[in-house]
Amino acid sequence: MDRVVKGNGMPYKRIKWFILWTPTLTIALWEYIRHTFLLPYISMDLGNVLAPVIVLTVTMTLVQKLFHLLEQTNDSLQRERLVKAALLEREQLARELHDGISQSLFLLSVKLDKLEHTEDLESIQATAQQIRKTVKHVYDDVRQSIAGLQSEPSMTEMQWMQAVTEMAAEIRLGGLQVELDWQLTETHLTSKEKIELLAIVREAMLNVRKHAHASRLCIQAVPEVESTVEEGFHCTITDDGIGADEQLLEAKGRYGVRMMRDRAQAMGWKFDVQNQNHRIDDKRVGTVVSVRKEGRVV
Repeated sequence: MDRVVKGNGMPYKRIKWFILWTPTLTIALWEYIRHTFLLPYISMDLGNVLAPVIVLTVTMTLVQKLFHLLEQTNDSLQRERLVKAALLEREQLARELHDGISQSLFLLSVKLDKLEHTEDLESIQATAQQIRKTVKHVYDDVRQSIAGLQSEPSMTEMQWMQAVTEMAAEIRLGGLQVELDWQLTETHLTSKEKIELLAIVREAMLNVRKHAHASRLCIQAVPEVESTVEEGFHCTITDDGIGADEQLLEAKGRYGVRMMRDRAQAMGWKFDVQNQNHRIDDKRVGTVVSVRKEGRVV
């Protein structure tokens, strides 16, 4: 879409074309008038001298104004880029806070609730140790967020697989039965895809823990197509809870589903939340969160 200069409504591309063609059209018009009407009055030598003078005069009047409009447009575009960059930084900060501190604090509250209802001294000590570990994790997240907001995130293969299994283990501590069927190999995803998919899976798991009142959680990630130029995948997070209202989850003050959807859309993936609320093979299905990257067949 062609941008329009504020204040005069002239499109950006039209300004560039005017600047390009004005000198050419000026000299063409002058030569036509000179040879058609002024040749008996103006000699060839004088006409050749007047040609650059006329072009310079037109340039100093009309084209100079067009250059001024072009500068205004470039300034406007630069301001838009700065505003967009600031918004992207704020979105990145919000994701860092949500993925790290917010989720860790929620897990901390779960462990505190568990501690309140525990009477066995050994269990209390074990839960207290888990709380200390979570607090340290929050502290590390804060330091990493401060140090790494302006750097490109990266994740090693060991961190990737460890993060997946640790997420499942933390959810199990809250009393959920977690089934993990992860068939994606390390080479199937890029580093960026690993980070974004991991964040979506983590958020979906925590949403189950917060809202679904579920007893079972199944996480499955499988390749979409075996032979592709660009390999795809399909990841689902399924629970046996009461089901989730997507509109309620995306209401004001609820950031989880919106952030998952934004992450998926930014990567070009398909994202869907379905409230199934039925039984399959004697197993209840509540909510299904689906993330899909379509592969291209060779």
